[in-house]
Amino acid sequence: MGVVHKCPRCGENKHWRVRRGKLKCSSCRREWQPGRLPLSLTRTEWRRVAHLFVLGLSTKQVAEEAGLERKRVLRALSTIRKALLLDPPEAFSGIVEVDETYVGGKRRNQRRAARAVKVKHGRGTMKAAVFGIRCRSGQVWAEVVPDLDANTLMASIRAHVAAGSVVCSDELRSYTGVAAQGYVHRLVRHCDGQYSDGRGTHINGLEGFWGYLKRRLVSRGGIRRERLPLFLNEYVWRYNHRKESIANQEKWVLRLLEKEAQNRS
Repeated sequence: MGVVHKCPRCGENKHWRVRRGKLKCSSCRREWQPGRLPLSLTRTEWRRVAHLFVLGLSTKQVAEEAGLERKRVLRALSTIRKALLLDPPEAFSGIVEVDETYVGGKRRNQRRAARAVKVKHGRGTMKAAVFGIRCRSGQVWAEVVPDLDANTLMASIRAHVAAGSVVCSDELRSYTGVAAQGYVHRLVRHCDGQYSDGRGTHINGLEGFWGYLKRRLVSRGGIRRERLPLFLNEYVWRYNHRKESIANQEKWVLRLLEKEAQNRS
């Protein structure tokens, strides 16, 4: 059975071939070329946008530097952030850190309706819950989670941490069953003012990533809640590739974009 090509605009898989190897959708009449980067940007334009993205420029700055319409740049950057999902870190092993945090705007920057609601800190807050895992090699994985219940966190740990690994966590009750899942569980007792036991039991690396993440989110001036997973994934990717050169990061982005285009086609 041949490869099924779907229209990148409407998802329809019925099409016919037209000039220069392109396909034309039978539903929305969109023409595209399988395996090529989307949005009809030229390869030179994509390379330029990828370079500016790696540099961390804002949408406005990318549009100005690349000489492209802002709407096209917005769509291009969203496509890049989705493509980064195709580069997850490998399963962690050895000593890993797990931790949770809440992400959301400052109260003074919220809408009036949101400010009128009584503030609740910790569990029950209106902020988005984020769960993360960090290997001592420096690689991080994180995602927005619906809650911090034991079932939710344990499922993520099992999916991303190899059995038999040492898992360091704080005293959150949701981590109580970590040892029963086949891991060595070590606790950091923050309630007693402990941040390291002197034997390598700590979650300082992951807490450092939370600080990095929140600084980057604040610098953007606010992000809609539904778009938070995309930006979270972007900063996880940037953190994991932080030691690579700009040129290598750009190559990674272009490679992932081509992979994304092949998946969509």
